[in-house]
Formats: sequence, C-alpha cells, structure tokens
Amino acid sequence: MTSSTLELFHRIADKPSAVARRYVVDHALEDRVEFRNLAYEEAERDWTLHGGHSLPALWDGTHLHQGAEAVVARLQAVVNLGRDDA
Repeated sequence: MTSSTLELFHRIADKPSAVARRYVVDHALEDRVEFRNLAYEEAERDWTLHGGHSLPALWDGTHLHQGAEAVVARLQAVVNLGRDDA
C-alpha cells in the first residue's frame, strides 16, 4: 500500500460494505482505495489493530471511519476536494 492509498475493510456478503465498494467503483477510486476483505486473517488483524468494530471501515492512515455513512462521507471528500487530508 502506498501512503496515498486508503484501505476499505469489508465483507463480501455485508450490504453496507457493498454500498461502500459500489461508491469506490462508481467514482473510479480503485487506484486510491485498496479493498481489504475480512475473510483474510491479515485484513481482519489490521482492521482490529485500527480499532475496528463496524463494517465497512475506511482507514485513511490516521483515522478508521466506520459504517457506510462515515465511509462514503470520507470518500466524498476525496472525490470533491481531490485530497486525502479531509
């Protein structure tokens, strides 16, 4: 992962996670957002270390934004402002 990459923690069957993944794809953010499926131990461990308790969750290098509404709001800042420090 590069420093400008955001990490989206999700589960495939989780409907709120699908909302976040769809936002990434619909706004062509695939080059900025790394999908981290919690079906994999490493992803689940990293999510837990960041304080994860709700999905989807977006790690921006500083904060873990949890829940579909918070994740989409953070992603909107990337789209609207073209920056990662929102």
